[in-house]
Amino acid sequence: MRACSRLLRHAAALLALVLALPAWAQPATAGGRARDTIRIKDLGKLQGWRDNALIGYGIVTGLAGTGDSPSNRTTRQALANVLGQFNLTVGPEQVQSRNVAVVMVTASLPPFAREGDGLDITVASVGDARSLVGGSLLMTPLKAANGRVYALAQGALTVGGYRYDANGNMVQKNHPTVGSVPGGATVEVGIAGAAGAGGAAAAMPSSITFVLNSADYTTAQRVAAAINEQLGAAVAEPIDAAGVAIRVPDAEQARPVAFIARLENVGVEPDRRARVVINERTGTLVSGGDVRISKVAISHGDLRVSIAAENQVSQPLVLGRAGPGVRTESVTNSRLEVEETAGSGYLMSSNTVADLVQSLARMKTNTRDVISILRAIKAAGALHAELIVQ
Repeated sequence: MRACSRLLRHAAALLALVLALPAWAQPATAGGRARDTIRIKDLGKLQGWRDNALIGYGIVTGLAGTGDSPSNRTTRQALANVLGQFNLTVGPEQVQSRNVAVVMVTASLPPFAREGDGLDITVASVGDARSLVGGSLLMTPLKAANGRVYALAQGALTVGGYRYDANGNMVQKNHPTVGSVPGGATVEVGIAGAAGAGGAAAAMPSSITFVLNSADYTTAQRVAAAINEQLGAAVAEPIDAAGVAIRVPDAEQARPVAFIARLENVGVEPDRRARVVINERTGTLVSGGDVRISKVAISHGDLRVSIAAENQVSQPLVLGRAGPGVRTESVTNSRLEVEETAGSGYLMSSNTVADLVQSLARMKTNTRDVISILRAIKAAGALHAELIVQ
């Protein structure tokens, strides 16, 4: 009895602790089940936070005879220009090296990048080089769309493939004309604070906009409601399916980082569109587990047609010398086989795509047949989801 009473006291204390928590800290439930709560930082970003594309034109050296051919005038001119910067006068027509390749260098400059930060770069051949294995990229300026240089790239390439050929024989793996240099670019011009949210280069604005990755009116409304509940004031208002306007309180103007950190960790249950994604090339099917299917009858059969051709040689058996009209003849015999298996028929009630796939898996139906069945159900109007075929 004492142990039982002690257990009840502990349970009552735990219940009181849970009820004392604020609403945003308690586990959200819907229909008696825990809801799929996600931080809003995983659903989108503040307006102005974006990556910037950088591109440059450079030269890869140190290739073992797998670079651009001497007939490539662009490579010869580029190498002559590089040598000219070191007081070496070499005409483009005098360059005959196959150890050099011209490349395009690309990178992505993240928001709040600062001077000295490293960027991963991708290097791709633009000439007729056979392979970039073993090459090293010379210093290449990377420019943005405004023509300004934001980073400098240089380093040894990492190529996830190879190509070797000799005497007309070739062995190749993956794409050896594309490589990468992890951390191969150094930011020279930073853009920290350019978004105007928490950076030292710009003051905190009185209003910011949160942009969803996937536009949805229901999710935007839920984000605004969750923010208002968290802050205890009506500071957020959805402006459309993709944006939520947030008014920054006066008390938070001096603490922009802390304010945005609170916003990022607000939990929301996003609304999901019913979608079924199909990739027929790889036989992949991805669907939400709650995508509904109306009552529908399905009958699936299998028809296989096989045509086999056998080439034979008819050799006449003649004792002694054959006559002038006797010769060897090649004969082709074709065989056609048609096999039709009994179709599987059953009645589907109001279930989900997950139930259908599970039922077809028990019948040992392969993935491509499942894809064909789902497409037929969509055509019949019984699949209540958007069907995306890749």
